Amino acid sequence: MYKKFTAVALGAALVIPSFAQAADGGESQFSGASDLRADLDHLLSEHFVLAVSSMQKAYDESPDWEEVEWALDENVQDMGTALEPLYGEEGADEFVRIFESHNGYTDDYVKAVKDGDDSAKQEAEDNIAGFADEFSTFLDGATEGNLPKEAAEEALVAHEDDVQATFDHYAAGDYMEAYTSYREGFDRMFDISKVLSGAIVAQFPDMFSGSVDSADAELRATLNKLAGEHFALASLELEKGYTQADDFDFVTWAEDEHTADFKAAIESIYGAEGADQFETVWQQDHINAQSDLAIATLEGDQEVRDAAIEHLKTFSQDFGAFLATATEGNLPEEAAQEAVWAHEEQVIKTFDQFVEEDYEASVKTYREGYAFMFGIGETLGGAIKTQMPDQFGSEAMPEEMPQTGFGGASNDSSMMVWLSGLAAAALGGLYVFRRKTSGDNA
Repeated sequence: MYKKFTAVALGAALVIPSFAQAADGGESQFSGASDLRADLDHLLSEHFVLAVSSMQKAYDESPDWEEVEWALDENVQDMGTALEPLYGEEGADEFVRIFESHNGYTDDYVKAVKDGDDSAKQEAEDNIAGFADEFSTFLDGATEGNLPKEAAEEALVAHEDDVQATFDHYAAGDYMEAYTSYREGFDRMFDISKVLSGAIVAQFPDMFSGSVDSADAELRATLNKLAGEHFALASLELEKGYTQADDFDFVTWAEDEHTADFKAAIESIYGAEGADQFETVWQQDHINAQSDLAIATLEGDQEVRDAAIEHLKTFSQDFGAFLATATEGNLPEEAAQEAVWAHEEQVIKTFDQFVEEDYEASVKTYREGYAFMFGIGETLGGAIKTQMPDQFGSEAMPEEMPQTGFGGASNDSSMMVWLSGLAAAALGGLYVFRRKTSGDNA
């Protein structure tokens, strides 16, 4: 019987038992198809955030560049391990070979841009295009045509364009464009995951129950995307704030955009009142506290740093209580509070290890923290599914969201409407940036 990729690759210990069941032996509220999609969501989106980070760090000659590159290679190995139960050792080895060569071509591209070597840049671009051709051929063959080469290549080219655009804008100092591309590229990985998991389910129908596009699978994927992106941006904000990087304010802009998306998702389920309560809890003692923590650590102000951590502890209590109330107790308050604080500890630990220049430990904690977010997505999604079985227990998305203790959802909003709208949402617009300092606590 197929076991969840995350359990195979990283171990069930990455998800604390009080909040999410371990993949092996624990009861899941989701189908095998949903599990497959979620695990590919995790590994493919992690590839994107690590690829972008490694390119930025290589370009900036950051002291932790090699460790992030190692993490990117480990992600490839995990994907190979995940595929082996389906495609055998030979298929997994071929996957890893193709993907590792791709990572090398990306390194070549960064070096060429840094050196201003147009010839080497073109060669790297040609190699990347060759990767898309070779890997799409592999996927077509591995899935026995359930993911046709043409469709796979189109998706891969779009992904490579996202990564390259994010880096090119970053190298040019066009940070608004860089983080617009970042968010679009991150989002696309979940589309790719859905298509690939759907092809695998079609290929092995006896191994996977359910559908990758059922209502509960869509809900879970949406929560996974929001949770995963939050962790990636939170870690970026702390590091960029501490190093006083030129793009720091633009990372905080991306976090504000992400908060708006998260609020829209909450509103689609729990209505405007619930969304407003979410935003108040999410922003005040959480996002703002992260900036305070970064600057206080930089300036050696232990009092402000301690206060920032206390704010994050308050957030974990308040947000856990919010989730318990919103889900009408289907997500127990104490378990939710423990899990939210466990997440905050992982973010802080990743940051502190970076500050201490223990880069190997930092990237390992980062990977554990990123994986943990997908356990949160699963458990929160399961609680909502239990609370609203008519809306999230069937194959079709709901036309209307139910009345809740938060005053009811708006009649013209549904999760499907939100999912469609989010993908097309404009990320641009006028924004005034201001460098955060210790005297500028948001």
